[in-house]
Amino acid sequence: MSRSVLVTGGNRGIGLAIARAFAEAGDKVAITYRSGEPPAELTALGVLAVRCDITDSEQVDQAYKQVEDAHGAVEVLVANAGITKDTLLMRMSEEDFSSVVDTNLTGTFRVVKRANRGMLRAKKGRVVLISSVVGLLGSAGQANYAASKAALVGFARSLARELGSRNITFNVVAPGFVDTDMTKVLTDEQRAGIVGQVPLGRYAQPEEIAAAVSFLASDNAAYITGAVIPVDGGLGMGH
Repeated sequence: MSRSVLVTGGNRGIGLAIARAFAEAGDKVAITYRSGEPPAELTALGVLAVRCDITDSEQVDQAYKQVEDAHGAVEVLVANAGITKDTLLMRMSEEDFSSVVDTNLTGTFRVVKRANRGMLRAKKGRVVLISSVVGLLGSAGQANYAASKAALVGFARSLARELGSRNITFNVVAPGFVDTDMTKVLTDEQRAGIVGQVPLGRYAQPEEIAAAVSFLASDNAAYITGAVIPVDGGLGMGH
C-alpha cells in the first residue's frame, strides 16, 4: 500500500537516492530542500518538493502542512538533511559548532517531533535517521559534525524506548564515504587515502544507503528498533 514518505534534504546525494527508491516502489514521496532547485527527475516521479529550512520551526510546520494536504500524515520519515563546517578545534568558531548542531541534531528533533503527531494518532510509523561513520569513529577537523551525528544515536534509542509501545520504530543508518557531489570535489590523492581505509576498497553508491533505509522502513523490519546500521564498507566495524 502506498505510504506518505518524507525525506529531508532530498534534493541531492543520499537524500535524492532515498527519495527515488521510495517513489519507484510506489510510495507518495515528499522532500524538503533548503536551496537550489530539486532535479527534474523528482518531478517526473511525482515527488512533492517543499522548500524548508529545518532550523526554523515555523518553516518545518508549514512544510508538514503542505505534505499532509497532498499525501496525508507522514508515515515514514527519513531525517537526512545536514551540513558540515569542517575545521580544526582551535579555528572552530562557536557559530561553526552551533550551526552544525542546530541543523544536524536540533533540526532532526524538529522534524521528528512534528511527524510524531500523525504517527501517534495512527499508532504506527517508521523513522530513520541518517548519521555517519564519523559519528562513531570521530574525525579530525569534524568535532562539530561528529558530535551532531553521534547524538542521533542516543536520540533514536531514547525515542525507540519511549514510543515502541505505539508501534513506531526509530533506527539509524550510518553511511561511510559515499560517492556524491560532496566527495567528488576531493583530489585523487585524498580519495585514494580514504579508500585505503575501507576494507571493501571503494566508496558506497547512494543507492546502497537507500537500500538500507528502504529495508528499515519495510514490514520486514517491523521488529527492529533502536538499531544502528553501518553502511560503510567495514570502515567502522567494532564501533
